[in-house]
Formats: sequence, C-alpha cells, structure tokens
Amino acid sequence: MSNSISVSTRATPATASSDTAISASTRAKLQLNVSILQESASISLNSENDPLALVYKSAITSINEQLQADFGPDAIQNATSQDNSPEGTAGRIVSLSTAFFSAFQKQNSDLEGDQALNKFMDTIKGGIEKGFKEARDILQGLQVLNGDIASNIDKTYALVMKGLDDFVANQGGPKDDA
Repeated sequence: MSNSISVSTRATPATASSDTAISASTRAKLQLNVSILQESASISLNSENDPLALVYKSAITSINEQLQADFGPDAIQNATSQDNSPEGTAGRIVSLSTAFFSAFQKQNSDLEGDQALNKFMDTIKGGIEKGFKEARDILQGLQVLNGDIASNIDKTYALVMKGLDDFVANQGGPKDDA
C-alpha cells in the first residue's frame, strides 16, 4: 500500500500580500518549510522507502540554524569535515578538556599547586573514561566495534592519556602513572 504526499507551494493572494510584513527570519523558516514539503512530496509513505531522510534533513537544517550565530552557516557540515583521525580527535579532546584548568583553579581556590592539578586531572579523566566507555557500549550495541573502529578508539584513548600526561608535565606537576 502506497500513500503519496502532494503539496501545492503556490502563494495565494493573501500570503503574497503579507510577505512584506514577515521578518527575514520568519520568511527563511517558511521557505525551509516549503522546501521540506516539496521534498516530502517525492517520498512515498510505505515500507520500501526511507521517510527518515526527511527527518534527517529537517533536523540538520534546524541545528544549523541554531548554531549559525556561534559557528557560521552550515556548522554541521563544516564539523564533519574536521580531522576525525585518532590524532585529530585526541587533540580536540585534550585541548578542550584542559582548557578548563584555570577556571577550575579559580573555583577551587582552597586547593594549591599539585593538589589542584591532581584533582582537576581526576575530574577530567573520569569524564573521559565515562565518555569512551559509553562510546564503546554504543558501538558494541550497533555491532560495529571491531577491526579498524576498535583499534582507532584504542589509539585515540592512548593519545588522549599521553596528551593529558604531557599537560601535567607542562604544568610542572608530578606525572600521573595511572
């Protein structure tokens, strides 16, 4: 059984005359809705097609709209062009997590020197451990945690731990052997 969607995108006199009173943001959203409806017109709602493609397109478009102010247009597409090698991923994890050290020190002014550094490292390593475990669990559930994927995760993890050790060394603190 196949149900097709049919949509007319012609403007009526009422909508055409009110275009001048619509903000640019509202007009952009309306144009997005029209493009989504046009896209959906070509999708049949039966088990042979993938209606989730429309959900995906809509979600990506909406996410890009939300991120545009901070990351520019097409933030999602630009993020996917980043270096996702073990080295690139580990570098981002290390730099983003260690960037909070000075804020951590300010919030924990009662801790001094190595004590502050050790507590900070325990905190971020705990988060990193949890994140890697969750990622592995998800990939295992999808039955794709094998071969190159598993070895790249292991390599990324090792590079993150080395990067954190290097951060500690650069802070002049004791190297954590854990």
